[in-house]
Amino acid sequence: MKKLRKPEELSTLFRDSMRLLVGGFGISGTPLTILDAVATFEAGNYEVVSNNLGDNGQGLHKVFTAGKIEKAIGSFFTINKEAIEAWSKGELKIELLPQGTLAEAIRCGGAGIGGFYTPTAVGTKLAEGKEIREIDGVRFLFEKAIKGDIALIKAAKADRAGNLVYHTTARNFNPVMATAAPIVIAEVDEIVEIGELNPEEIVTPHIYVDYVVESKYAKKGGSYIARES
Repeated sequence: MKKLRKPEELSTLFRDSMRLLVGGFGISGTPLTILDAVATFEAGNYEVVSNNLGDNGQGLHKVFTAGKIEKAIGSFFTINKEAIEAWSKGELKIELLPQGTLAEAIRCGGAGIGGFYTPTAVGTKLAEGKEIREIDGVRFLFEKAIKGDIALIKAAKADRAGNLVYHTTARNFNPVMATAAPIVIAEVDEIVEIGELNPEEIVTPHIYVDYVVESKYAKKGGSYIARES
């Protein structure tokens, strides 16, 4: 499988000040193995677009505590207490977006659309500095599309071409992020032969996926535990 890589082999793809799109909702659907590696790479000062910044020392929490994140764009950061403390001291930039707005902005980025108008957040602090337009008597604010330099996503399975299927809610932001960056690295739990995936199950076609990393984590109860090597 030409796309299969060990995470440490991908270090040369990462440069300072890149914008990283990172899938996941909490820890569900988060590429933990890839993020473990990103936390050790030399590059840093990343702008990260993600729903949240990891949890309990896993995922983006680990990247943040390694000092690699300069700005976070997303919806829910309060679970990462270190990030909130850094923001309060001016050491971390945070841009909050409602979750639906975040998902649609990424979708627009992948679809080649410059942005969209939404009524969500009109009249709140989140609308400050943004264009407001009235359409059919309703006030909307303009949100720019979001694209990244690298997308780090998580899927349940990949075949050897790189087609991806997802497991229930672990799908979350991952499919739209796969369309919104020129380099896409997918972490998967299982790799199967071409033809084993039901075409109706495939959500992200292989054309979007540049590299595949096999996950070292397995879900046990409500937690993700490193598999025994």
